[in-house]
Amino acid sequence: MYPEENLYTKDHEWIHVEGDVGIVGITDYAQHELGDVVYVDLPEVGDTFEASEPFGSVESVKAVSEVFSPVSGEVLEVNTKLEETPELVNESPHQKAWMIKIRITNPDELKEMLSADEYEEYLQEQSGS
Repeated sequence: MYPEENLYTKDHEWIHVEGDVGIVGITDYAQHELGDVVYVDLPEVGDTFEASEPFGSVESVKAVSEVFSPVSGEVLEVNTKLEETPELVNESPHQKAWMIKIRITNPDELKEMLSADEYEEYLQEQSGS
């Protein structure tokens, strides 16, 4: 269910690493918990964030949730498609609904993240099953 090539956080973000660039979004679990997404607030290109710092938010019919940067770095690109079609977060959370591309400034932070299998185990532990 969760792409093997990505890494995951316990806050339900994913990152796909290509060299020193990370492509970041929220997981299928996160979008499912949120319900129908109606608005996505993203940062500006050039903004910098530390790992675990909020970089934006996702608003659904249920709630507004912050999205946290899995790594420290500078935003290189934002997915402007989400401004007009926020429902992509529900339809394609691991492909079309990436949120930001960030230049990774501390690659060691990736070591703290979960593999797809570890993330699925974490979800099972959280649900008590």
